[in-house]
Amino acid sequence: MITARLVPTPMGPLSLLSREDVLVAAGFTAEPKEMYARLTPALQAEGLEVVDGPGPAGEAVLAYLAGDLEALDAIPVSQPGTPTRKRLHAALREVKPGTTITYAELAARAGLPRTAARAAGSACAQNLIAPFVPCHRVLPGGGGYGGYYYGVPVKEWLIAHESGGFVGAE
Repeated sequence: MITARLVPTPMGPLSLLSREDVLVAAGFTAEPKEMYARLTPALQAEGLEVVDGPGPAGEAVLAYLAGDLEALDAIPVSQPGTPTRKRLHAALREVKPGTTITYAELAARAGLPRTAARAAGSACAQNLIAPFVPCHRVLPGGGGYGGYYYGVPVKEWLIAHESGGFVGAE
């Protein structure tokens, strides 16, 4: 069974979907079914139950919002993908809070040529577990914030929070 929890954040509700205490989806939406629809058919076949209380992932989010920026790192995650995408997602989890890298740098950290920036961008775009797999810390090499599945304002807020610009609710 996939369990879903909602945690309030300054950028709106964060839906957290877990299977046996492993996070399989997370995203800034008040509707867990939106995240559930992005799961593999095998996971969807297990069913979805919305439960109360923050759970381990929600507690980590609350600690992150209170200033423990590495709290999300302790939560185990699992998402589908090719071996290359899994390497890119693993490399994303190594990008420390308060720092940003480019898509080309992400590719290099995953053992790919820097010219594989598009593959890195695709892995970010398909990331099911934001902000635990912190694709918000990856920026275009040409400047700016680039895109973000939940909107650039959310990406900007997360980067500012991690840089000391925001702590908790504004």
